[in-house]
Order: sequence, then C-alpha cells, then structure tokens
Amino acid sequence: MSTCTAFADQNIIARGTLAEVAVALASRTGSVLVIDDQTGRPFDLDVRGDRADITARYSGPSTDSVRAGRGRPKLGVIPREVTLLPRHWDWLNAQPGGASAALRRLVEAARRDNAGQDARRQAQDIAYSALSALAGNLADYEEALRAFYADDAVRFEDLTRSWPADIRAYVLEKAMVVWTPVP
Repeated sequence: MSTCTAFADQNIIARGTLAEVAVALASRTGSVLVIDDQTGRPFDLDVRGDRADITARYSGPSTDSVRAGRGRPKLGVIPREVTLLPRHWDWLNAQPGGASAALRRLVEAARRDNAGQDARRQAQDIAYSALSALAGNLADYEEALRAFYADDAVRFEDLTRSWPADIRAYVLEKAMVVWTPVP
C-alpha cells in the first residue's frame, strides 16, 4: 500500500497510507503539500465527502493494475510495441522460445546484473523529487543538491541545517537511502 507525507507551513502534519492522510486533511483549510513517499513527487488528494467516502476512495484496489486486452493478463503479461532493426528481429526469432522468450531472458539478466545501480538511481530520483518539491526555495538548495550528487553527505547535512526541521528530516531520510550501500 502506498504511503505519503503531508506538509503545511513547512511542518509534517500527517503521515501514513493514502486513506489515513486524506482523512487527516479532510477538515484542514489552507495550503498543503502531499509527497508520495515511494516516488518523492507531490500530488493532490481528493478529500471531498465524509470520512467513509474518503476512506473508500483510497482503500480500494488501484485501477492502474487492472488491464484488459491482448496477451495473457492472468499471468501479468502486458503487450507493448517494441521497435527493432530487422537484424535484431532475425536474431530474436532464432532464439529458443522465440522473440518474446529471448527478450524476457535478456531483461531478467539486465535486471540482475544492474540491480545495485538501478536501486541507487531510483533512490536518487526519489530524493531529488522530494528535495525539489520541499526545499527548492530554501537557502543553500543548489549547493545542497550539488553535495547530494557528489555523494558528500557531511556537506549536504551541513548545508541543510538551517532548513525547517521536518523538511530537513524528510529529505535526509530520502538522501540516506542513496548513501546506504546495497548489500
């Protein structure tokens, strides 16, 4: 289940599942910034209706996971178009199991071989999104961002000391994921 954090006046005012945060924000007036904890990106919550309406809206299954169409949806297969040169198609079609099986093997091998790099890049993207949404207008933002991408945790922490406590804690939490070695 997806979690998020809501900020108002540079302070965390709610944190939890989408339903929990939406219910907490229902009676609130004023500007609120909600950050998706899994992506670091801001988004809007629909807090219309009573508690039951809001809870039902955010507690149900995601519509993104439901797909109809060709392929083998019961197995989770999603058909998409792939554009390759004729020599690539010739090679793929000559592989055991055909083009689809060969592509699946190639993708799995690449995922396995690049897991650490991919995880680090994803963590950087999440931290950057949270940083820009929450701290883009704060003092030393650009320098802190440079320190972040230079992997200079000490400088990053020093440059963020003047930031509001909740914003600093949240972006440090996201940045530390990047700097923590993947086993």
